[in-house]
Amino acid sequence: MSELVIALCTRADFDEIVAEFDEFWEAPLTRGYHIPILVNEFGNTAYVIKDCGKVVAYLFGFLSQTERVGYVHLVAVRRSHRRQGLGERLYEHFADHARNRGCTGLKAITSPGNTSSIAFHRRIGMACETVKDYSGQGQDRVVLRKEI
Repeated sequence: MSELVIALCTRADFDEIVAEFDEFWEAPLTRGYHIPILVNEFGNTAYVIKDCGKVVAYLFGFLSQTERVGYVHLVAVRRSHRRQGLGERLYEHFADHARNRGCTGLKAITSPGNTSSIAFHRRIGMACETVKDYSGQGQDRVVLRKEI
């Protein structure tokens, strides 16, 4: 295993992630959340970790325009590299970036049925609150927050 370093996500990295989507996600619903604008326009908050040149983990985030928070849109780790703390490393890296730009918190959203996401976010110290109709009528979401 090579040294695992966090780097900015390139368009080639993004294309690799989308092409190998099933290596990162069990639920196909998140495929639609992977849009090129995350790299094209928010590239300074799109990160990857590679092992031997292959993307093994990534986080796509951006800084909110309405709150002083860094919003994590997507975070995923390739099945072969889970349980190594890579998701947490990416969160810490993003938190440092957000803090350096005046943010005082982190925020993420997930569905109530995504128990693995909720468990991960609780492990890294995020508070969870289910918000009724957050994403539209009948579409409750779990809002995850953490002060930084």
